[in-house]
Amino acid sequence: MSVAFAPLRLVAPARPLRVVDVALFYGERSGGIRTYLDAKAAYAARTGAFEHRLVVPGDVPSVCVAPNNGYRWPLGSRPLVDLLRELEPDVVLLHDPFWAPRAAVSAARSVGARVVMVHHGSLELDVNALPGPNRLYRPALGAWLRRAYGPVDAVMSACDSFGDTGREATLPLRFGLDQAFFPTGIPKRGDHVLYAGRLSREKGVFELLEAAARSAEPWPLWLMGTGNAEHLIAARVRRLGLGDRVRMLGHERDRELLARAYEAARCVVMPGALETFGLVAFEAAASGAAVVACESAPSARVIGPLADTFAPGDIDGLLGAIERARARVPDRLVAARFASAHRWEHAFAAELADLEAL
Repeated sequence: MSVAFAPLRLVAPARPLRVVDVALFYGERSGGIRTYLDAKAAYAARTGAFEHRLVVPGDVPSVCVAPNNGYRWPLGSRPLVDLLRELEPDVVLLHDPFWAPRAAVSAARSVGARVVMVHHGSLELDVNALPGPNRLYRPALGAWLRRAYGPVDAVMSACDSFGDTGREATLPLRFGLDQAFFPTGIPKRGDHVLYAGRLSREKGVFELLEAAARSAEPWPLWLMGTGNAEHLIAARVRRLGLGDRVRMLGHERDRELLARAYEAARCVVMPGALETFGLVAFEAAASGAAVVACESAPSARVIGPLADTFAPGDIDGLLGAIERARARVPDRLVAARFASAHRWEHAFAAELADLEAL
């Protein structure tokens, strides 16, 4: 009796998802966007879970427009279009609406890719970053955002995006933590209040200086970062009579040194009311620091009891939160559990599942 066997069919294994991130505001000393993208590239290289390519203005002809942060502006849209077609991605994530969004969407669609617009900013944040009266910029910028977000397949955000863009966020923007952000032994906390971030008007630095000037106790204030408002901040420090209390530090890119700077402060303050996530408070809480954050920041809700909060625009409330945080002994066990639960590995595994479903 003979037995018939079906012919063998060789099935090629499915290749990993090919993901391209396009980021205009990626500079040598930029903040949360670069932190997220660098961590993502490292995760992809380490795990092989997906093919990853990061496209930034340095990859195409561009000029430097912000020496403080190393931002560059690309010259024309054609190099980006050609590069996207050459890479043949499955998913393209656009991390801002300003680098030829319509051309980028068209190029991605021409090779069958889905396009996600990542909502890192907000209309109010962008408007407040520009000099001059806000009313001059808001209508034009709002119209631009709605046009840029209109044709994409999905919006990814950690906050409400509808009011700015006319599109609901259908994918959550997740952030994680580097291994450096974890409480060490029992550190010797200094007496200073630490701000870490971009030195610009929209980040709440001027409100923090006003709170320092109102304080009865002359605690030191350390400002760590760079930005286009450095000279304005120095002038405000002089006008408020804070010269003996304010110390200007540079940008710290090393994650280990940054974590230890958080841990060594009496408290870490993220004073901005317009944060669309707030990575500084997130990292500082995981490092075991006492943290102050505006209650409007999405990260403040994630941190929960690890942060003292205040209402947007309430300078006396900001000062009260700083005083509470300075008096508080951080719960290092809770901070360690928080750090362990929010690693980048968890964030990117969940994001990959979202992109594969898309």
